Amino acid sequence: MKLLEERIRRDGIIRPGNVLKVDSFINHQMDITLFEEMAKEWKRRFAGKPVNKILTIEASGIGIAAIAAREFQVPVVFAKKAQSINLDADNYVTKIRSFTHGREYEVIVSRKFLGPWDHVLIIDDFLANGCALMGLLEITQMAGAAVEGIGIAVEKGFQEGGRLIRQKGIQLESLAIVESMDAETGEICFGSREGSDE
Repeated sequence: MKLLEERIRRDGIIRPGNVLKVDSFINHQMDITLFEEMAKEWKRRFAGKPVNKILTIEASGIGIAAIAAREFQVPVVFAKKAQSINLDADNYVTKIRSFTHGREYEVIVSRKFLGPWDHVLIIDDFLANGCALMGLLEITQMAGAAVEGIGIAVEKGFQEGGRLIRQKGIQLESLAIVESMDAETGEICFGSREGSDE
């Protein structure tokens, strides 16, 4: 998606350790107009899929997923990263390791919000090693829900997550795939994958 690639080139900041900061428009301050365009693109790419629920993980995926859910006219459910007193006792629970935070999280979804009647589209902001997505896929499997596809804003094509997901035969639509980035020069190169190019 050229609009997103141009925004990443303009406002993205590359940090050592393969960190791409997009916090001025995606995952701290959010550009809702950009999110609306992303949601329309996912709606186009997943046209004909019987999506009745969008699933994401807190916190950065929530904003994008909410706008996408409005476009698809379905509810959005987000996996929580911590137990709290307002969570029901009957939950799906798994563990994931966060690339960004470098630690393991327990992720939780209430059984009353996800079940075998659901056709899920998973939406998230980043795909790097794929740990968060693997956790969400595990939760949908526990629920008996069908995964209709995965929509990602920014995929790091030089890390293994995208390959692992595609090997599972799941339709993965990443709107911007970063193939390489250089913290010294600030250069970012984009690519595409089958089912993800425009």
